[in-house]
Amino acid sequence: MSPEDFPEAQLCGVPFELPTEGGLLRGDIRFHVDDAPGPERRSKWLIVVCHGFKGFKDWGFFPYLADNLATRTGATVVSFNFSGSGIGPDLENFTDLEGFARNTFSREVSDLEAILDGVRAGQLGVASLDPPDSVGVIGHSRGAAAAILVGALRPEVRAVVTWAGIGSVFRYEDWFAESLGDGDVMEILNARTGQRLPLHRDVLDDLRANRAALDMEAAAGRLGPALLIVHGTADEAVPVAEAYSLHAAAVTAEIAVIDGAGHTMDASHPFPGTNPRLDEAVSRSVAHFKAHLVEESP
Repeated sequence: MSPEDFPEAQLCGVPFELPTEGGLLRGDIRFHVDDAPGPERRSKWLIVVCHGFKGFKDWGFFPYLADNLATRTGATVVSFNFSGSGIGPDLENFTDLEGFARNTFSREVSDLEAILDGVRAGQLGVASLDPPDSVGVIGHSRGAAAAILVGALRPEVRAVVTWAGIGSVFRYEDWFAESLGDGDVMEILNARTGQRLPLHRDVLDDLRANRAALDMEAAAGRLGPALLIVHGTADEAVPVAEAYSLHAAAVTAEIAVIDGAGHTMDASHPFPGTNPRLDEAVSRSVAHFKAHLVEESP
């Protein structure tokens, strides 16, 4: 990718903190310098980036993805940490263990809706932005659930992209039940940091209490061609079979299977730079957002 294709100098970033009932959402708003907020300079499109389980907005490829989406689509881009991400105010380390332990899929749906409510109101915390005509959402891994579920609920969402997305939130139900047993807390290992992170029974209770609301396949069916499913054939965390199942449920969705790509499109943290499979995923996502946000924008 040449510097002309990725003019970082044209972007401006504004951090924000948005209090919600579930907790604090910390994020960044990226926009072109020429599209600075104001009545005469306004991006008509906005894309929200959602991380996955044990991920965060500044992990690995996420800043690279957000920059590319902004520069190559012309959209304003919002990336944020879910309130239950576990990442504290230093934006890098898992210090909010209680928040992580009690995070649920319903809470992540609520978090994303809070972001969209703020976007519609033109305010994310103390950061102002111009309300867009249409919105796109992209979610990685577990973040695909919130992207699809909220995308099917909110009419302003006109394009959704998933990367290495889970096919159903209920894939975890039996594992949670077995791991918790008769107790209320279990622990999982964060291989990157070596930390043991707690998970409370709230996660399992949420899955059992909200089956209809958390049905990703039904939601994907309502999205139709607005949905692009990007998945690697070498995904070690979420088998590519889940992408095909979700695609079948969505009927008219587009699927892009990237040969040999792993769960993080072969990226790691700290980010060592891009690679061909990551750039293929970025390019497919850019094309989808251009087609459904920019060209079909009301």
